[in-house]
Amino acid sequence: MEPIKVQSEGGLNVTLTIRLLMHGKEVGSIIGKKGETVKKMREDSGARINISEGNCPERIVTITGPTDAIFKAFAMIAYKFEEDIINSMSNSPATSKPPVTLRLVVPASQCGSLIGKGGSKIKEMRESTGAQVQVAGDMLPNSTERAVTISGAPEAIIQCVKQICVVMLESPPKGATIPYRPKPASTPVIFSGGQVRADPLAASTANLSLLLQHQPLPVKPPAHLAVHILKLGSNARTTERKAQQ
Repeated sequence: MEPIKVQSEGGLNVTLTIRLLMHGKEVGSIIGKKGETVKKMREDSGARINISEGNCPERIVTITGPTDAIFKAFAMIAYKFEEDIINSMSNSPATSKPPVTLRLVVPASQCGSLIGKGGSKIKEMRESTGAQVQVAGDMLPNSTERAVTISGAPEAIIQCVKQICVVMLESPPKGATIPYRPKPASTPVIFSGGQVRADPLAASTANLSLLLQHQPLPVKPPAHLAVHILKLGSNARTTERKAQQ
């Protein structure tokens, strides 16, 4: 991993909390064997790095500390992801290196300041850092937070995070924030016949189809039997008429 040199800009050095949304594989890379990687990141950056518990497909990584410590932690994460990309490419025929991507979780009330009037602020960030920045239009499920995706070279990502931190400090969140909490992976539901469905909606559909399969269908008698029934009905009516006479 390259040495990290991040300077504080304009004497900005206050305590801040930044939340990242990561997939399980990315979290595994940050934790490392027996937690060695995350331990080293905590020690070298001076930031507190906490990872949400649970068997969720997504996890929240919370980084707290003075802005200098946060920038160092982000730099270490970005370089680690780049290292993973390079290692995965050694076994791949791909020639162009994909960018490093980080997803921040930001209160929706601060997203307007990040975008700026007519998109001016986000455009300025893209041009001055060389990173791609996208603010999600919709809030994350059951929360008042949105995902902000940053892609590019590690250096570009670090500069972009610095600018985002400045905006977030200048425009604090308005009102109460409902934080996004990733849901655990849904447990498989097993139905008769050994069908396994993890998705509740698919499960209810499967249940309905199974129910329909077991509904008794109207039985249509064979042709020769139908003729026999008609004859019996006709004979019964003739007998009845004779009795009436």
